[in-house]
Amino acid sequence: MAQQLTAKEPTAAQIAEQKIYKQMGVTDAEYDKICGFLGRQPNYVEIGVFSVMWSEHCSYKNSKPVLRKFPVSGPRVLMGPGEGAGIVDIGDNQAVVFKIESHNHPSAIEPYQGAATGVGGIIRDIFSMGARPVALLNSLRFGRLENERVKYLFEHVVSGIAGYGNCIGIPTVGGEVMFDESYEGNPLVNAMCVGLINHDKIQKGVAKGVGNPVFYVGPPTGRDGIHGATFASEELTAESEAKRPAVQVGDPFMEKLVLEACLDLINSGIVLGIQDMGAAGLTCSSAEMASKAGNGMELYLDEVPQREEGMTPYEMMLSESQERMLFVVEPKHEAQAKAIFERWGLECAKVGKVANDGRLKLFHRGELVGDMPVTALVDECPVYSKPAQVPAYYAANASVDTNGYAEVTDLNAALKKVLSSPTVASKEWVYNQYDYMVRTSTAVRPGSDAAVVTVPGTRKALSMSTDCNGRFVYLDPEVGGMIAVAEAARNNVCSGGEPLAITDNLNFGSPEKPEIFWQLEKASDGMSEACRKLNTPVIGGNVSLYNENAKGAIYPTPVIGMVGLVHDTDHITTQAFKQEGDIILLLGETKAELGGSEFQYVMHGVTEGRPPQIDLDVEKTLLDTVLGAIQKGLVASAHDLSDGGLAVALAESCMSGGIGAKVNFSTELRNDIALFSESQSRILLSAAPDQATELKQWIAEQGVPYQELGTVEGQELQIQFNTKPVIQAPVTQLEKVWKDAIPCLMI
Repeated sequence: MAQQLTAKEPTAAQIAEQKIYKQMGVTDAEYDKICGFLGRQPNYVEIGVFSVMWSEHCSYKNSKPVLRKFPVSGPRVLMGPGEGAGIVDIGDNQAVVFKIESHNHPSAIEPYQGAATGVGGIIRDIFSMGARPVALLNSLRFGRLENERVKYLFEHVVSGIAGYGNCIGIPTVGGEVMFDESYEGNPLVNAMCVGLINHDKIQKGVAKGVGNPVFYVGPPTGRDGIHGATFASEELTAESEAKRPAVQVGDPFMEKLVLEACLDLINSGIVLGIQDMGAAGLTCSSAEMASKAGNGMELYLDEVPQREEGMTPYEMMLSESQERMLFVVEPKHEAQAKAIFERWGLECAKVGKVANDGRLKLFHRGELVGDMPVTALVDECPVYSKPAQVPAYYAANASVDTNGYAEVTDLNAALKKVLSSPTVASKEWVYNQYDYMVRTSTAVRPGSDAAVVTVPGTRKALSMSTDCNGRFVYLDPEVGGMIAVAEAARNNVCSGGEPLAITDNLNFGSPEKPEIFWQLEKASDGMSEACRKLNTPVIGGNVSLYNENAKGAIYPTPVIGMVGLVHDTDHITTQAFKQEGDIILLLGETKAELGGSEFQYVMHGVTEGRPPQIDLDVEKTLLDTVLGAIQKGLVASAHDLSDGGLAVALAESCMSGGIGAKVNFSTELRNDIALFSESQSRILLSAAPDQATELKQWIAEQGVPYQELGTVEGQELQIQFNTKPVIQAPVTQLEKVWKDAIPCLMI
């Protein structure tokens, strides 16, 4: 076949002889397999296309055996994994669309643009399904803020998220930030988007109809982001800084135009298939759309809008320039499609057509420069079952007695120290940079258990959160995976939402290391079990492997993005204590469990032992009980006990409500353990005195253990154990410590 090559591009023979393909992440065995599919040696553009399509980021070749464990269906699931985003029915012909993805490695190299384009990419996943994006969330991990490089990354990642979301006009309503030296050099930047759609507007990324034209819309293609997918599928090293050009540059104002124009196009009813050009750009979108339809596609690369002079087929196919979409319509609708985009001032170029030969053919300057079977690119990627091995640290931690530390007796000081830990401290410094009220549908702002966004024209609302404790997953991946799902469900329930489904972002180290693959397998086992028990299927997500730094792998961090349905806006609940005299109840059992806790990390400087255990049957009963109580109108406030345990939960409910509390906890545990244990399946409730009796009766009928702690009153947090004072501090004093922690560290 003819090959259009530049002087810089090696020949097919040179690629084979010099093993140039290895620089693209292709192994010898994979190269041989590619030759088998083609019946010859691939040229430069073809090996580039195969390398990105067969990268972990696009093919999931190392994680597919694990992902198959997840429950992906349910009575409400309209679309599960495999499309741009998952879709769940919320009644009345409406559905919620959501997904989470990572931009970890780009953010480590160029934090502002890495984070910004992560947000832009996940927004496109949502509106490519035909949905209007209504909310953004994020889940972030950084090293210790005492490190200047970490401060730089933190500041610019937050700025990038804010800059993109604020400009495009989608509220960033929630998220989480955790700090630990495990993430130094390899921060985690996970972005989630939630959208709303009517059932009849749902789109798929399919190239239907042989002979139909394929259109490109969005800004011209440049050389930014080339090999971004393979960059995300390798470990960060000292040489990674040299790959700065791999980081894309975003334009939120352009994305806003593309969003509105694409939704107009979809509403017109003429679209047969549409997909964003995300990872691997034009390559992935064209190959996947053809594959899903069982067709082929021809692309005429001279017609691709180009931002730079002399772009080669290789560069055009692998560029990850932002804000670009690919769509298919019938020939009779070409003029209508172009008119829609012209109205929004956008370029809309016909760059190809759907073919019937099952091949992706690339033409440039009149010559065929690439010819590959679509199934080989998308469906026949090698899948690896990596060896797994129990890490030595896991076995060693079995003998650690986390209750054997010297007792901390100054508990006022301990509470302030835990509250000032950046992981627990107020994240106002972060979310005050976000416009979380744009579009005026935000009912619960950042800072409570879950954010809540109302559904226009209805009494319904959506609760949403992102959750994961990487320390728990590190100490016991299976239990930690269960806890991540359970905590997300707890946060949604505490906000009045019925948990619907999850999207996940599996952030792990290198799967080439048996100990890391063991973490991935076990965490997925735990997540799967929790999703089945809590009726929250996995409707999509992202895998981000090879997250390593000079000291080794990050803590395994399978972030859970969960959305819940608030059936009536009257059920919206927050963590804030509401009124003097309200009765405070603690549901669940507190046990001596400090492993992986914030108290253990802050006060004893270690993460060791085993994490808290969890009984998923107990968790399900607790969630059903609390949601039922909220829906009965018996609950004034609800707050999940997580980082910092009972002491922090009480302090947060006081600070959120601007009011004090006086409680007495009956316990046989040591004071510091009882205050800061992070035992699972616990929720703090408050209720008006005239509803407390009915609430307690309801809880007892469900068989959930609870203890009446005291009342909401005064301006101090007073905690007694067995009638003996252990903590007494003005709420304003606790709030100052909690609010000042991150701003002071960022000076």
